Amino acid sequence: MIQQPSFSHDWSQQRWDSLGQRIDQATPVAVEQTLHKSRLSIDDFAALISPHARHYLEPMAARAQQMTRQRFGHVIQSYAPLYLSNVCSNWCSYCGFSIHNKLRRKTLSRDEIMAEAKALKQRGFDHVLLVTGEAEKTVGIDYIEQAVKILKPLFSQISVEVQPLETDEYRRLRNAGVEGLSLYQETYNPHSYAEHHRKGKKQDMNYRLNAQERAGDADFLKINLGILIGLSDWRQDSLACALHLRHLQKKYWKARFGMSFPRLRPCAGELANPLHINDREFLQLILAWRLFDAELDLSLSTRESPEFRNGISHLGITSMSAESITQPGGYAEGVAEQLEQFEISDERKLDEIKSALAQQGLMLIATDTHHFAEPERKS
Repeated sequence: MIQQPSFSHDWSQQRWDSLGQRIDQATPVAVEQTLHKSRLSIDDFAALISPHARHYLEPMAARAQQMTRQRFGHVIQSYAPLYLSNVCSNWCSYCGFSIHNKLRRKTLSRDEIMAEAKALKQRGFDHVLLVTGEAEKTVGIDYIEQAVKILKPLFSQISVEVQPLETDEYRRLRNAGVEGLSLYQETYNPHSYAEHHRKGKKQDMNYRLNAQERAGDADFLKINLGILIGLSDWRQDSLACALHLRHLQKKYWKARFGMSFPRLRPCAGELANPLHINDREFLQLILAWRLFDAELDLSLSTRESPEFRNGISHLGITSMSAESITQPGGYAEGVAEQLEQFEISDERKLDEIKSALAQQGLMLIATDTHHFAEPERKS
């Protein structure tokens, strides 16, 4: 059996500038043609995120809504991030947890993890995303595995957003009950990546690029990708992410895939001038992802405002976080600003979000009703 090359190998054959050229070559005619296709190519996606596509947002939105309702119905899954630790060994320019930032560090004990779990259950959550900084000695595989075993009896779904792991470590988490992995490349631009990751294991771009494949080898059911919007050109980064997605879908056709859209938010980091994407461009990007892949889970976090989340929810979003607290211990103990990773924007309670979505004919649910379906094989 021929071993398929890793994505880092494929990515090494790409030139960053060539992505911009593919986007610049898109024409209005190309954008119009994509609206009538059932399966889109990478070049079709490039057309949909090109500047020309901003004139076609209305037909893009109509098609995106139709595709989402056909595949996902009228339900959106809720989840909550559960921060286990803000200890981190990396120096990243954009993150409040960065090792050089002077904030109080905290790692939850077994009792504190249980207290957080009970607080989230009381709020109505049944899906948690476990989040840590990247610090192997403090929050390595043993700690994360123990946390999963504590939480598994209480939640029907557990996902992780932790440091990249080895295949055998991902397999330990899978065996403990983890279904999903969220891991963002932050940026695919090699120069920007090196600029923003200044110390720690995260400096190894290729190791991070191949993490999803190690999770795939460990039979993870759900793999979630994304870029940190604001570190580099959002169009080129998104096109790179589309290449990454297609590589993974071909290699791990039994898994489900998702895409998240984190935009840079104020935090204790030092990144003063992020590359801006306005709300209209952000809408364009989300619509483009839905048209690119009807099966893709699209997740929107509380980084975004209530107004934006209400407006976009019926156009392609299938998952939303709610009542997010980006610090360890925040649900049970309350918020301490000196511990948080970044500021959130949507501070509504879960019931408020349910009510707002219900006015649009949408239902916010606690359990993912779609994750049990057997995926079709990707050709």
